[in-house]
Amino acid sequence: MNGENKMKQTTFASLSWAAKGRTTRRERFLAEMNAVMPWARLTALIEPHYPKAGNGRPPLPMERMLRVYFMQQWFNLSDPQAEDALYDIEPMRRFAGIELAEDTIPDESTILRFRHLLEEHRLTEAIFAEVRSLLESRGLLLKSGTIVDATIIAAPTSTKNEKHERDPEMHQTMKGKDWHFGMKVHVGTDKRGLVHSVAAGPANEADIVRLDELLHGGESELYGDQGYWSEDHRLQCKHAGVRYRVNRRPSRYRKLNERERAVNRSRSRTRARGEHAFHVVKRLWSFAKVRYRGIFKNAVRAFAMFALANLYLLRHKLMPLRTNCAL
Repeated sequence: MNGENKMKQTTFASLSWAAKGRTTRRERFLAEMNAVMPWARLTALIEPHYPKAGNGRPPLPMERMLRVYFMQQWFNLSDPQAEDALYDIEPMRRFAGIELAEDTIPDESTILRFRHLLEEHRLTEAIFAEVRSLLESRGLLLKSGTIVDATIIAAPTSTKNEKHERDPEMHQTMKGKDWHFGMKVHVGTDKRGLVHSVAAGPANEADIVRLDELLHGGESELYGDQGYWSEDHRLQCKHAGVRYRVNRRPSRYRKLNERERAVNRSRSRTRARGEHAFHVVKRLWSFAKVRYRGIFKNAVRAFAMFALANLYLLRHKLMPLRTNCAL
């Protein structure tokens, strides 16, 4: 009887929430992302590795866990914060397909195990590749040119931890006149700013070291800032018929002349589009600081973030007509 009353109270609360007069920004965002997400294709990647029902406690629905994982990325939530949010926030429960009176809410340990499953089998890299394949099949990812760029993801410099040391995989580098400690995420994008390649390394690593990992091989143009400039690479591109649009770098003995500076400014107007995805993942979704120790775990997160950023940037083109932007 108590259970029935609880179910009725929860149902009435849900109905009251659905009948509210205003759609919140969070609700609209989640509804849009729900509409453009290729759920069947993504869950098919995870299914071979996901625990099967058998002895012991049955696993929670796989798609529900993936939805919770994506919300962790969008709202920058730790595992305990994600569990609390599912109890507290109705739009997030709806996105995850959870009804308080009927469904089990994943606890932080279950959320942690799912994240480790994605890490162990490098499934976020597979998710990124699947999203890229989807965009290519829809003719939304341009292949004529590539923009390469990198950004620093900050890491804690404090040594107030169990080992009394900073993360040994993170390093310090100078950008402009400021020192930064952390890792570096490199991306290759098309000329509209959609990401087709991702790589990660320590912050003190030269940008050009990761250049080959950011090219898909079919470029006719290559754009990048002066950190990617190499005379040898310029000659290789010329030989291969690729127009080399990387900003020229001054040397210790020779400054750029006015014409070269003007060419750099012109190239930078195109190159700036490569920063669109950085704006989404760092400013909108707060991936400006690492959440985990080590480069690998944060690189796993980066693949997921840029796959989601591509879908977010193209959500209006991917969304079916007459989609109701409410959960």
